[in-house]
Amino acid sequence: MPASLAASALATETPHADGRRERSRSSRSKIVGAMLELVGGGDVSPSAARVAEVAGVGLRSVFRHFEDMDALYREMGEVIEARVLPIILHAPAGETWKQKIADIAVRRAAVFEMILPFRISASIKRFQSPYLMHDYRRMIRLESETVEAHLPPAVKADVSGARGLKVILSFQTWRLLRHDMEFPVAEAGRVVRRLLDDALAHLPD
Repeated sequence: MPASLAASALATETPHADGRRERSRSSRSKIVGAMLELVGGGDVSPSAARVAEVAGVGLRSVFRHFEDMDALYREMGEVIEARVLPIILHAPAGETWKQKIADIAVRRAAVFEMILPFRISASIKRFQSPYLMHDYRRMIRLESETVEAHLPPAVKADVSGARGLKVILSFQTWRLLRHDMEFPVAEAGRVVRRLLDDALAHLPD
């Protein structure tokens, strides 16, 4: 084929290929958006059929883009993590380590409230998913490490005291107060702060 004809054919095919890729990206985005909408709205274990319905795509389209629901949970987790990780990793404010821990508590309350339905959803599924179980343990380690990074050596040496702080500031404590005990946000925040203040009072400055 002459070079001019080959170039002409390529120019004709490229818009179609670009269109297919754009439609594929759009469908994938709609599927992830539907998953986020459903879980965020309280459906902690949506079916693939329900995700397809909300996304406005066929069920086959869901599994063309995602090998299984585990893969969809993974992408949902990546979206949520991208939103909250900068907040979690941001250096806390305060002159002393106790002020920094108090700032972490305030920040975590906001983050945990934002991700509450998504973490509950993933937690339900983690017993059937090696990936979600691994991610669950990774997040617990991250929560622990970001507290420990601001503890002075004397506090780290008090193993039980340091662990107590990590429990108070954990997602599991927030979930217990907000989801299991159904406390309002403000009351859950007050309980966490009271627990934290009592714990800090018994630790050295």
